[in-house]
Amino acid sequence: MSSPQPLEEETYDMSGARLALTLCVTKAREGSEADLDALERMFQKLGFESTMKRDPTAQQFQEELEKFQQAIDAREDFVSCAFVVLMAHGLEGRLKGKDERMVELEDLFQALNNKNCRALRAKPKVYIVQACRGEQRDPGEPVAGGDLVMITENTPETIPTYTDTLHVFSTIEGYIAYRHDQEGSYFIQTLVDVFVNKRGPILELLTEVTRRMAEAEMIQEGEARKVNPEIQSTLRKRLYLQ
Repeated sequence: MSSPQPLEEETYDMSGARLALTLCVTKAREGSEADLDALERMFQKLGFESTMKRDPTAQQFQEELEKFQQAIDAREDFVSCAFVVLMAHGLEGRLKGKDERMVELEDLFQALNNKNCRALRAKPKVYIVQACRGEQRDPGEPVAGGDLVMITENTPETIPTYTDTLHVFSTIEGYIAYRHDQEGSYFIQTLVDVFVNKRGPILELLTEVTRRMAEAEMIQEGEARKVNPEIQSTLRKRLYLQ
């Protein structure tokens, strides 16, 4: 039997502009400023052009994403990737604006997909979402083929609408996210620490973020709680930030 072949290491071209948009509701979210400070440090270290907007309404969440997309498509230089950080109160699939109205996350994610943002077509788009996704709390647990036909030859070079996207949620579906009043959210602070101080493909960096969060224990109202992020990827290549 022949030995397995190593994977080809195809990577995204990160030589062009790196753009970041952060939308953060600070109202009734103590610790948000610490997260914003950490993100600003991270984007500066990683060479991103960073824009931050505080306290958007639900409608402004959508408008800011659309303005970001239009600005990216209007650029004449080569764009390598885009990061979008969304921080607010939330429920599964929705974020709450400063005006207490809800916006659908899926609507926000649409703005930069391969159909709607030409400059980011086949380029990595990373969404980082710090928000609750429900009300459940995790106390932790003790540790002890089908008939799909593939047609690949002699077809025009096209790309699916939703590839090259990475969604990173601060918690799993149905569960709350945690935030310290002074120090910020454990998710954002851990992610920034790993992204700034470690090197490797972004999915490996996120595995390290998950490991650290899984090992930590949060105390809420006297009860020990566990939390871990959720990562959803359609990246086609390795993404290195440094």
